[in-house]
Amino acid sequence: MNNSILAAMFLSMASLSASAQRMEAVRAAIDCGQVLYRTPVTAVFEVKNKGGKPLRIIDVRKSCGCTEVSYPKTEIPAGQVFKVQATYDAAQMGHFNKQVGLYGPSGKDPLVLTLKGVVVEEVVDFSGTYPFTLGDVMVEKNNIEFDDVNRGDRPVQKIHIMNNSGKPVQPVLMHLPPYLQADVSPSTIMSGRGGVATITLDSRSLRNFGLTQTNIYLGMFPGDKVSADKEISVSAVLLPGFNELSTKALHNAPQIKLSATKVDLGAISGKKVKKAEIDIANVGHSTLDISSLQMFTAGLKLSLNKTHIVPGDMAKLKITADEKQLKNVKAAPRVLMITNDPKQPKVVITINVK
Repeated sequence: MNNSILAAMFLSMASLSASAQRMEAVRAAIDCGQVLYRTPVTAVFEVKNKGGKPLRIIDVRKSCGCTEVSYPKTEIPAGQVFKVQATYDAAQMGHFNKQVGLYGPSGKDPLVLTLKGVVVEEVVDFSGTYPFTLGDVMVEKNNIEFDDVNRGDRPVQKIHIMNNSGKPVQPVLMHLPPYLQADVSPSTIMSGRGGVATITLDSRSLRNFGLTQTNIYLGMFPGDKVSADKEISVSAVLLPGFNELSTKALHNAPQIKLSATKVDLGAISGKKVKKAEIDIANVGHSTLDISSLQMFTAGLKLSLNKTHIVPGDMAKLKITADEKQLKNVKAAPRVLMITNDPKQPKVVITINVK
């Protein structure tokens, strides 16, 4: 049977009533990461008998003959956790995604287990550094930004992970909002080995133009507790679209001009606050609208005397920096403005402090 058809059959049957399924995997999908060509890789799934009586696995179906499966052949007591091993022969280069279906006494509603990864000629390790610690592991960064995103985009950010904990970990990204999806490869990172977390932004799920920020957390295993030492800051900037404007509309559009896009506040040590002021002029042909004025970090206070600026007029933006709050920020202090200027829908003002 065609692999894709069999895999689809497994998935469709697995989506049936959960009450009829008596087996439950702790982790139904395992990512093996990079696998050397012709070096078989084995994934071990932990499965629990959720029924109220002993269970026997009567059949196992595979989406590919390249996968061997080992499972208990005897009855499994109610409530007991057992192991299922799936071994892929890695005889073909490239990405693989294989399914195994476990059937109980009813002969239907299988538990589908997924084994995936990528077969390579040589394992390529990350050559960068890991300056931050999250939980029990070290990471290359704890702050990610999706910049200049247009509606419909699906940009991706990666965080490389190094496990120096002395024990295997199964990293999982927690508290994801609806507009973020995440995966960690491999699913289990052995001590002294590296992995990578991939975070994808679905821009269609962002509600507003401008800056959207959230915090997600890197747990060491499924069900891990959320804590500040596992926090990753995530920001996304969604831009308004002007692609359909006519030549005439572009000619008559507003045009923003700032007296400065960088503010150097110098050393603020010993001073609780420091202030700066920026002039915002409209040198275009229609009213300039500043629809959003936001900060990428804490530690700044903003005051704008007008958000609608007619041609030839000017507004004043006052920026106040707070020393105490700025000491704790992860990213460089910046101010974001979203405007209806087609040539500059996003304006960023960088704040330099020492």
